[in-house]
Amino acid sequence: MDLASTDFWIAVLQIIAIDLVLSGDNAVVIALACRNLPQAQRRLGVLYGVAGAVGLRVLLTAFAAGVLGYPWLKLAGGLLLLWIGVKLLLPEQGEDHDIQASASLAGAVRTIIVADAVMSLDNVIGVAGAARGSLFLLLFGLAVSIPLIIWSSHLVLKFMERFPVVVTLGAALLGYVAGDMIASDAALAAWGAAVPGLHRLAGFGGAVLVVVV
Repeated sequence: MDLASTDFWIAVLQIIAIDLVLSGDNAVVIALACRNLPQAQRRLGVLYGVAGAVGLRVLLTAFAAGVLGYPWLKLAGGLLLLWIGVKLLLPEQGEDHDIQASASLAGAVRTIIVADAVMSLDNVIGVAGAARGSLFLLLFGLAVSIPLIIWSSHLVLKFMERFPVVVTLGAALLGYVAGDMIASDAALAAWGAAVPGLHRLAGFGGAVLVVVV
């Protein structure tokens, strides 16, 4: 994908938006995991934990983006992403972060990495779909969005609490990416050739479906 093309930058913005919407809880996990560390070690715990979690997430997302090229996997990933978008708009039912705080730096870092890996399935699938099979676009989008999340996650959480429409727009974006993923599955290539603009139609259909359901 050409760095100067409009499609490239639209995809980058999609990756950033998906990361911002789906990564809010990760800041809470980091804070909880490091809360029992001595004050002098908390910053190191956050730094090492985030570095490990980011590295693992990049590997998982690159793997997901690679396997999505096989027939039916984009369809399956798109359906899962539709469910994630719908779930994002459901009322919270007393969800709690059962994160064990550690008194050691190594324990806190391990907790952050493991918890982030478990919680980031939705993020991995969403970002992999938005990257559209481009590893460069994937890495570029993550390189832009992850530092933004680390330094602004608390502000983003407060912003989403104050303006709930942001969450709705984020869910609609997930629906759009999901619809585009489904329509671009290799197994449905014949339909894509027969119906002009199928990707965009499927994307808007996915966005409407997530918000209406």
